[in-house]
Amino acid sequence: MNTKRFLMAILCMTCASMAVPAEGAQLPKLTEDKKPVPRRENQFTTLAPIVEKVAPSVVTVYSKRTVRQDLQLPFLDDQLLRRFFGIPGDSPQQGPQQRQERGLGSGVIISSDGYILSNSHVVENADEVKVVLSGRQDEMIAKVVGSDPQTDIAVLKVDGAHLPAITLTDSANLRVGDVVLAVGNPFGVGQTVTMGIASAVGRGGFGIVDYEDFIQTDASINPGNSGGALVDAEGRLVGINTAILSRTGGNLGVGFAVPVNLARGVMEQIIQTGKVRRGYLGVAVQSVTPALAKELNLPDQSGALVGGVESDSPAQEAGLKEGDLITKFGDKEITDSRNLRLMASQMPPGSKVDLQFRRDGKQQTTSVTLGELPTNLVAAAPGNPRPPPDRTTLPGVTVSDITPSARQQLEMPSDLKGALITGVSPNSAAYFAGVRPGNVILEVNQEKVTDAQSAIAAINRNDDKNLLLRLWSEAGSRYVVIEPHTPAVGGTRDE
Repeated sequence: MNTKRFLMAILCMTCASMAVPAEGAQLPKLTEDKKPVPRRENQFTTLAPIVEKVAPSVVTVYSKRTVRQDLQLPFLDDQLLRRFFGIPGDSPQQGPQQRQERGLGSGVIISSDGYILSNSHVVENADEVKVVLSGRQDEMIAKVVGSDPQTDIAVLKVDGAHLPAITLTDSANLRVGDVVLAVGNPFGVGQTVTMGIASAVGRGGFGIVDYEDFIQTDASINPGNSGGALVDAEGRLVGINTAILSRTGGNLGVGFAVPVNLARGVMEQIIQTGKVRRGYLGVAVQSVTPALAKELNLPDQSGALVGGVESDSPAQEAGLKEGDLITKFGDKEITDSRNLRLMASQMPPGSKVDLQFRRDGKQQTTSVTLGELPTNLVAAAPGNPRPPPDRTTLPGVTVSDITPSARQQLEMPSDLKGALITGVSPNSAAYFAGVRPGNVILEVNQEKVTDAQSAIAAINRNDDKNLLLRLWSEAGSRYVVIEPHTPAVGGTRDE
């Protein structure tokens, strides 16, 4: 077939695949506004007055830290190689070595007596921190009053009076589309201002920090901007610039800032008590997926699903159980699990809160007195044990009874009962649903299981329908839905 015929064939196939509208079909109704854009005589043409107001409040933060590392050069043990490279002595100079690392970031003066907000990662493990005010060359020694890696907020203090403090505002009033300015010292080139809009609010789930409620902006944020100011069109502080999403390390139009309301709450606790105390509910929660909503007969995907309740926790005392769907925290609607976790963490321990939850299709209310979040709540995950597989329960998954060694390795509660998952095929529907070796099956289709045999029996009664499992892991309990006809992940390749 020549080129012309080939192109005509493609054109004909394309035409054949196009839908032909029915004769006389009605056109869709469109909303139109053909008036020209109004021209206002007083429309601003410069942001210079706002920048001049904000710039003195944004400082450059320099940090210095000592890093120890082991110098291991095995080839220097060889005497011939040492002689070849002209290295004197009989024994290699190995062992711990020290080097200095320098960091660059930004900060915002929030009080005239010298308190500064910045990022925790800017001053992390720093031996020395200095700040330089805008338009000045002299450095000021800064004390790290405290930092909170969970929100990436740090509080610094310099000796001074009548410093140019920025004006704070209520970040809850920020709307998507509002003009914002990012001020900082990117790449160390000097103080820089970029403009954009608030692209989104309430962003989270990226794993950047533990408590994420970011303002997203397309105002350019680059390395060195961390800890700098995000201000509104009035020059008021709405956020602390923190992170970007980028494959190159440079700005791609997706930057994040910690809302000033959250940063202020952290700052006040650090200044007053030296640490951040967070409210503790004592539940393992997860967001509702479409599959979970279908299996649990939920009206929509809003709310936080309780996968597990800690023993002797405020949640247990309040009567919450696995499978409850928390829909309201105080007077605020719960959209997902992250939303609930953030709300609880911002309440001081001892606070009494009314919770609304859904159980067995009915709305209920309970009152809970929050405890204090333990600092060691999340433990390091040990390696998954690999006891010999006992039997296969569903395609790609093997289980066994919980052995004493597995209980010790995985740090399972002494009273935990269920079926230990010992193997999951990477191409199975279970793996696709998030099931992993080391998980423990606690329930099958909301029926409790105590060992491998009872889990197998419950699964075999499923009749090839979607399987609802409640699993335990080191991170807590959660629900997963396994759809037996889910396409395998990956595939084969012809060589």
